Amino acid sequence: MKRFLLSAPALAALALAGCAAPHTEVAVDAVKAPALGLSDSDAPRIDTDWWKALGDPQLDHIVDDALSGSPTLQSAMARVRLAQSALQGADAATKPQIAADANEQFERLSSVYIIPPPYGGTFRWVGQAQANLNWNLDFWGQQADAVRQARDSANAAALDYDAARLALAGSVVQTYIELVRAERQIAIAQSTVDQRSQSLHLAKVRVKSQLASNIDVQASQTLLAQAQQAVIRAKGQREQVVHALALLAGQGANYYSTIRPTQLKLDTLLPLPKALPADLLARRPDILSARARIAAAAAGRQVARKAFYPNVNLLGLVGLQALGIGNLFSSDASTYGGGAAIHLPIFEGGKLRADYEGATAKVDAAIASYNQAVLGAVRQTADALSRYHTLTGDLAEQRKAVAGLAEVRRLNNVRVSTGLNSRLDLIGSDVRLLEARQAAANLQADKAVAEIQLLVAVGGGFDPDSAGASTASVTRAAQ
Repeated sequence: MKRFLLSAPALAALALAGCAAPHTEVAVDAVKAPALGLSDSDAPRIDTDWWKALGDPQLDHIVDDALSGSPTLQSAMARVRLAQSALQGADAATKPQIAADANEQFERLSSVYIIPPPYGGTFRWVGQAQANLNWNLDFWGQQADAVRQARDSANAAALDYDAARLALAGSVVQTYIELVRAERQIAIAQSTVDQRSQSLHLAKVRVKSQLASNIDVQASQTLLAQAQQAVIRAKGQREQVVHALALLAGQGANYYSTIRPTQLKLDTLLPLPKALPADLLARRPDILSARARIAAAAAGRQVARKAFYPNVNLLGLVGLQALGIGNLFSSDASTYGGGAAIHLPIFEGGKLRADYEGATAKVDAAIASYNQAVLGAVRQTADALSRYHTLTGDLAEQRKAVAGLAEVRRLNNVRVSTGLNSRLDLIGSDVRLLEARQAAANLQADKAVAEIQLLVAVGGGFDPDSAGASTASVTRAAQ
């Protein structure tokens, strides 16, 4: 009967806590992969350092600089370390807490308190030294849920780092392709300048020999000026791309002069999917990060729910207490004890209920963010795939147009050299040929950019089964 009377308050408290806990349900459902129209095939295997397949050592160097010195990645890694520290703190809360305290002070003891005369009413040294134990037994798993929440948040931060790393590498390669584009435009324009300079020289010779009029010279000068203008514009574009590459690499103006002519071949084949891959969502670190945040929010919801339950701690102390400095270290000064403490929220003005409602809303928000990320990933990949196929066909036709215009220009030159046409008649065909060559170079660069965008959209070289160093460090921190 005595045991029943002692345990009855605890049982009543537990029943009261169970009744007080709310039952708010999650209102948002996560989108399911089968409803997204993904194909049955998987994306081809992509190497972690996929950009090295492009065969340009300078590009490899710039990407390495970006991945080691970009402020964007440094900020992401700082968030990883912050999440790791939160995980370590949550894990430490599940373990016994032992603290030591000591003090010695000179004070007047009250003569009408717990210490009677002759000590009461006198000035004495009062000292104590003790070690205290506090251990939350976590009967309901609240601390375990807090650890799971912190671990999932840390994994999400690590995956954010992987996503930022992939996006940064993709940005560097795409910008480098813009550098290749500018160099191609410079080469095309410079070649045209050389050809038109020769034409201008020939026209002047023909005028001097009275075989042509000044109209031919004026036409040649017009064509030459147009080509020189194209060179100036292309060189200006290259300078701006160099500045962008330095920024992505986390470098300043001293980096500009280190960027030399490129060796990248725009027609290098990369492993690209032919349709939306079935494993798209599992290959992208940003999607996995959003999924981890759902798990973290769900664990936080359980933490808020279990705050309604009693909290039981084990307490203990061992130490010394004495009046007088000399007595503090005597055998009679020892003190020790142990027991348990229970805390049960009874009336808190609705705070716990509000916390639980807020935690449930965070789950809804995490699921909604996940759904948005999933749909965005599907569209991004589909757009990149469509753009790649469109540019492939467009480039093939543009190359036919360049070949046709080059043949027209050749025939026009023959007619001019035989006196059947004036050099003025070459202006139209020369302008069209230069524009066609520039358009073909642009299309080839656009197609290469589309390849990189598609490769990044399907997760690049990210491997969900063996994530990067940031995720591994989070795992080590949790152990």
